[in-house]
Amino acid sequence: MHLLGPLFLLLEYLASSNSHQWKFEHPAILYAWEGACVWIPCHRVIPGIVLENLTVYQNYVYDDKTKNYNGTILYEKTKSQVHDSQGRVKFLGDKKSNCTLHIDPVKAQDSGQLGLLMTAKNERWMENIVLNVSKTAPPPRIEVPPEMWESQEVTLTCLLNFACFAHQIKLLWSLQGSLQLSSVLSTSLTTQAIFTQSKLTFQPLWTHHGKNLTCQVWNDTADSLLSQETVWLDVKHKPKLDVIPKEITVTEGDPVTMTCQVISSNPEYQTLSWFKDGILMREQETLQREQKTLKLTLPKVTKQMSGKYHCEANNDLGSSASEAVLQVLYAPEPSRVQIFSSPAKEESTVNLTCISQANPPPTNYTWYHNNIEVRRGTDKTFQILQVLHKHAGSYFCLAENSLGLGGVDQEAELDVQYSPKEVTMVIQNPTPIREGDNVTLSCNYASSNPSVTRYKWIPLGSWKELVPGVLMIQKVAWNAEPFACAACNQWCSWARPVNLQVQYAPRDVKVLLISPHSEIHSGHAVLLRCNFSSSRPTDVHFFWKKNGIFLREGRELSFGSISPEDAGSYSCVASNSIGQSTSKALVLPVLYAPRRLWVSISPKDSVMEGKKAVLTCESDANPPIYQYTWFDWNNQNLHHNHRMLRLDPVKVQHSGAYWCQGFNKLGVDRSPPSTLTVYYSLQTISRRVAVGLGLCLIILFLAFLGVKFQRSWKRIQSQQGPQENSSGQSFFVRNNKIRRAPLPEGLQSLGCYNPVMEDSISYAMLRFPAGETDTPRIGDAGTPEVHRPSLNRDNTVTYSVVQKRQVGDYENVIPDAPEDDGIHYSELVHLGVGERPLRQEGVEYVTLKH
Repeated sequence: MHLLGPLFLLLEYLASSNSHQWKFEHPAILYAWEGACVWIPCHRVIPGIVLENLTVYQNYVYDDKTKNYNGTILYEKTKSQVHDSQGRVKFLGDKKSNCTLHIDPVKAQDSGQLGLLMTAKNERWMENIVLNVSKTAPPPRIEVPPEMWESQEVTLTCLLNFACFAHQIKLLWSLQGSLQLSSVLSTSLTTQAIFTQSKLTFQPLWTHHGKNLTCQVWNDTADSLLSQETVWLDVKHKPKLDVIPKEITVTEGDPVTMTCQVISSNPEYQTLSWFKDGILMREQETLQREQKTLKLTLPKVTKQMSGKYHCEANNDLGSSASEAVLQVLYAPEPSRVQIFSSPAKEESTVNLTCISQANPPPTNYTWYHNNIEVRRGTDKTFQILQVLHKHAGSYFCLAENSLGLGGVDQEAELDVQYSPKEVTMVIQNPTPIREGDNVTLSCNYASSNPSVTRYKWIPLGSWKELVPGVLMIQKVAWNAEPFACAACNQWCSWARPVNLQVQYAPRDVKVLLISPHSEIHSGHAVLLRCNFSSSRPTDVHFFWKKNGIFLREGRELSFGSISPEDAGSYSCVASNSIGQSTSKALVLPVLYAPRRLWVSISPKDSVMEGKKAVLTCESDANPPIYQYTWFDWNNQNLHHNHRMLRLDPVKVQHSGAYWCQGFNKLGVDRSPPSTLTVYYSLQTISRRVAVGLGLCLIILFLAFLGVKFQRSWKRIQSQQGPQENSSGQSFFVRNNKIRRAPLPEGLQSLGCYNPVMEDSISYAMLRFPAGETDTPRIGDAGTPEVHRPSLNRDNTVTYSVVQKRQVGDYENVIPDAPEDDGIHYSELVHLGVGERPLRQEGVEYVTLKH
């Protein structure tokens, strides 16, 4: 029974000439058996036409006369009704394209042609379908690959041209001598094909060759067998062999026979042979192949015949082999001793093995050292856990089994070696050793096997080995580590380390500040200590230096109350019998409040107007002053906070005394006043001389005629008396009309100021030619003077002085002089060379300055 492909039947032209073309798709033949069902998948293509009537005929006949079909009608469907005469046919399609039918159950007489007559409008079509219905289920068809190979996966197919939803079946596989095999079942119900199939995938063995493989058809409940099909398996494989016996044990001299049999071969084997250790011993002749056996006979075996034998056969696929083992029993052969670690290091473990071929293996061993029995036992290994020099010498053994006692083949010599013994290191230098000396060391030993070949030294360095075992250390360091040496052959033995005890001057000398632990303020107690890390010898003396100058001896340096003068750089010297070491200098800062402030004037304390004057507040303080304050002769704060007060350009009004005040975090101090004198320039004098001279003469005239002083003459430099300028050459006249407290020294007026006329004070200046004829007098300071005195010596004497000065030297007064309205000043300035006049007690002066 074969599965037919889809068949498209020719259309029968039954309508008019303009009828449409009808097309159908369905299996050409459907197979079933009585009692089963038939599923007829059908698809039609009728363009633009809707199905109206359907009639299913069984084995119909066409009547050419009546142009109609005659036959048994199984099913009829019209617009108004559906008629199923036997109740077995169902139309599962529709009016457009599906024309599927289902017949259940199907009968044997249904075999033949099944006609589907379809009409639509004025057109009709008869479609023919072939049914093949048998009494019983037909057998399936088994599809086998062309060749099957041992252990190579194959797939076999069991196929039955039947499928129906209402009658399910199963396809089961079974292999002769095996259990049921698992497979994959699949069903096809299409217009192209209807079938049920099962695929079996497995790896056939050579034992499957020649066995039956069956595929059975069972109903859906698997309680009854419907049909089956069997095939014979042809599995290709190499020859399969068997050797009898596989293991043979005989005594030396006995005969032996071994038989090789070919169990299976597909294709048939070609050769059959016996081998021992890869060497051919016998091959089967062509006439003997029908027997499929090959025997190997050994009439008289020897111990050399012991071993593995194998039988080998081959066919077109390759060769196979089967092994047999022959054991020949014999007494021990002459023995030999094998030492696995010779030469052996002393105190190591040594294993000596007695090697003697025997079958069965030896059960007893006797050991000899230098021909003296040392051990007897069942172990073929003689172990020495810690070999010593006494164990060196010759060894042999005797082996024994159940067949007898063996002899001696060769002896073994045990060589016991050891590292150098009693290694010592000797210092060849005379002691003591000083830092920087050259030191010679020698490495000695008592014995060695094998001989010493080299030496090692620690610590490593650029040392020079004079000869093997003698080391020269050049310029030995003060902190040289202990030295050790090793004498070496194959192994090294170390001597005990030797300390060179190098002597050196004190190391790491430093000055330690013991107290205080914070900042050092003036008045604190301070303690310094000289420290060092090491010294050899340990007897150390200490010396102190300040700024490189020796202070005193001793390890500690203390200050009960430190002063700023104690600040400086301190270092200490530590010395022993080898030498001395000096520490780094420790700078000892002493913090104190500002002191010794004074004002310096640059370029000098008398300056001509229009130039530049710089006043600097000089100080002594630690930490340095961080804030300065400047005051003038009136104690007025100038609001200048810098160390230097710059007057650029300087004016006549700047003349006067200045003082400064300085602050640091520890306190404050002020300077004494310093006086700055500012002179008129020549241009200023020339503009103002006319007015100033007249006014000054009037003042002098009034002073000479009417002013009487009621108190004793006082010195010019007394409180509120005459005030010297920075050059010591300025004097002024004041009367007794003072009504305010006296000013501090340095803050008084310095002369007659012409340009500005105060409300209560008048000034005048006289300038005389340089060639005055007055007779000079040398005063107490050696200054030439011209006097216009009133000779009476009482307290009412009016005295005027004309004092000569160098040409070009001028002085004027500060305009804001702190005097009363009743005080008048006058000054005669003489151009010329002169010096300060003598001062007399109790005399008031009118001073002419030049």
